[in-house]
Amino acid sequence: MKQAEQPAGGPARTGPVVVIGMDPHKRSATIEVLSGSEKVLGEGRFATDTTGYRTMLAAGRKFPSRLWAVEGANGIGKHLAQRLIADGEEVVDVPAKLSARARVFSTGQGRKTDATDAHSIAVVALRTPNLRAVTVDGEHVALRLLADRRDELGVRRTKTVNRIHKLLLELMPGGTKKFLSAAQAKALVATVRPRDVVGKTRRRIVVALIDELAVTDKLIKAANEELTELVTASGSQLVDLQGIGPSTAARLPGDVGDIARFPSKGHFASWNGTAPIDASSGDSDHRRLFRAGKPAHQPGAAHDGHRPAATRHPGPALLRPEEGGGKVVDGGVTGVEAAPVGRGLSPDGGRRRGAPLRPGAP
Repeated sequence: MKQAEQPAGGPARTGPVVVIGMDPHKRSATIEVLSGSEKVLGEGRFATDTTGYRTMLAAGRKFPSRLWAVEGANGIGKHLAQRLIADGEEVVDVPAKLSARARVFSTGQGRKTDATDAHSIAVVALRTPNLRAVTVDGEHVALRLLADRRDELGVRRTKTVNRIHKLLLELMPGGTKKFLSAAQAKALVATVRPRDVVGKTRRRIVVALIDELAVTDKLIKAANEELTELVTASGSQLVDLQGIGPSTAARLPGDVGDIARFPSKGHFASWNGTAPIDASSGDSDHRRLFRAGKPAHQPGAAHDGHRPAATRHPGPALLRPEEGGGKVVDGGVTGVEAAPVGRGLSPDGGRRRGAPLRPGAP
């Protein structure tokens, strides 16, 4: 690591003396150390194995007061950010959008290298207040992992059943019914006795697929039981909302994390895509859903995870009186469903009338 002297004297500074910007990758990480006046104090590229990480950590610890700024601390940089936290370092997450903007403004073009990325990340950390502080993985990470596993099993089951349907259609005139269990498929195949080599091959493949389906069903049952147990143990209030089951109750806190990171319920609605944006033109007064939100996180999409609900849920437990006047916009209810879900994610349930998602927020 190239090392330069720290500036001496000057007024006392609050907060970290230096910021260490990191551009992380799976096998390597590039860092740059900036002072409060954006003077480069050091830089280097390190491997992410045990030896390389220890060398990088030692290089950073040469500066008594420091802050590590990691791009994508919840993504590709997660493995390094969590190791730094475990070693007692202070780490903030720098969104990739912010570092990309800083790189374009500082270089005048969009070309990038690991070194320029690390510089941009450090600059963003110096100039941007209230970046999210990285914390040790909590219970919500376990919920997200289990929800991901359950989703993967569901996709596997659907693909297996589709292949079984295709082959049975070629083995049996008219095929079979849409919803098919492993036991039902096995009983149907037992009645088929093809004599040609193609038919025998199809039947053999179907039998193997049915065995795979039976194993997948057992895994799904076990995953559902584990999800239900973990959600119940967490004391989540999301399962009390209509249309939200154990899988979604695990998915939402797993992806959202700490609900307090949203200043208000409006910010949360914008994040999950239920906040309307103005799309009016001329005499047409029109609004639509924010398409940058993640559909799977939209509370109204709890039934299928793909689109917001077309109408408000009839259940009175979902919306409080002051939240019940939502308009249907672009096939979805605008914002009204975000607040109760936000309350369900809050530790205290957010029962105070008109309370923001975070104490002291507007």
